[in-house]
Amino acid sequence: MRRANRLADTLAESGVTAFLATAAPTMRYLTGLAEEGGMRLLACAFSSQGDVRFIGPSLSANQARRAGIRDVRPWDDGPGPDGLLRELAADWGLAGHTVAVDNETRADHLLHLQGLMADTKFVPGRDLISRLVRQKDDTELDALRRAAKIADEAMEPVLASIRPGMTEADVAHMLSDEMRKRGGHPHFGIVATGPHGAEPHHETGASKLERGHLLIMDYGCTVDGYLSDTTRTVGLGTASDAQREAYATVAKAHYAARSAIRPGATCGSVDHAAREVIAQAGLGQYFVHRTGHGIGLRIHEEPFIVGGSDVALLEHDCFSIEPGVYVPGEFGVRIENIVTVTQDGHESLNSDPASELRLIPFG
Repeated sequence: MRRANRLADTLAESGVTAFLATAAPTMRYLTGLAEEGGMRLLACAFSSQGDVRFIGPSLSANQARRAGIRDVRPWDDGPGPDGLLRELAADWGLAGHTVAVDNETRADHLLHLQGLMADTKFVPGRDLISRLVRQKDDTELDALRRAAKIADEAMEPVLASIRPGMTEADVAHMLSDEMRKRGGHPHFGIVATGPHGAEPHHETGASKLERGHLLIMDYGCTVDGYLSDTTRTVGLGTASDAQREAYATVAKAHYAARSAIRPGATCGSVDHAAREVIAQAGLGQYFVHRTGHGIGLRIHEEPFIVGGSDVALLEHDCFSIEPGVYVPGEFGVRIENIVTVTQDGHESLNSDPASELRLIPFG
């Protein structure tokens, strides 16, 4: 419970009496318990004094005990959790004090808690937990490196297998299969071809791959709960000058952003480094999202590499660098690596992407 003790110190420093973790990634990080209650309230409560209490449905009680939580208070569907919640409020003296909750806490659960504890102030807890989760330890970095390596290794056999007549979904399935073969648990996959590549969050479907189209593959897996998130763009057989130039620009922006990474640099300055390259190439209007996001047990967490952010990077921060260009109705390009901040710059957890558009044999 070393991390729970660190949280207690953070709570005390912030004047917060307790933290209620309801999201599985938060609970896993703090206790090793990775449970989701769904419609049933399931929470790990942490006090500024170092106390830890599990309040959740009986069907998850054994899992909580196996995780090493000593104070386990299960509830059954009949009585519900209200008595245990009132008991927690009384035991920890929550009336008139502040309780932080996961930002992912279900609205119905939070509203119920507010009704039961009308004298308690509830606040978002994201900033409190992000202080802990941002700087990855050696075990976390090892899991992130392995997840990134699996994603890298999955790419080549997939590219070698692509044939005319295949669909976006076929490519997504092959990526998942290759990650699974290497010990990763596939977590997500976006495969977009041709005009669909201009949709950064395209819903992978039955569209067939065509010669002359660009193919974007954005995918990842988990290793010990930690995620990879990799994007590569290739050309199918041939490519236009506009496609080649857009790719070269995005690759230049990717490396420019990485060159700006160092402890103390702001997230906004890293975003600016990428955005400036794309703007100077006359493609600024087609770069429609932030340059990156933190990653760990969550696919998106702090720090966010976004314009205007004055959040300073910390050693062992882990995040994506993923500039892109999306020309509506024509094509899209995105290049994404996961990096971690080091004493003198950064380490890329993925292999380096090509600086020029790679064409794969097709038709």
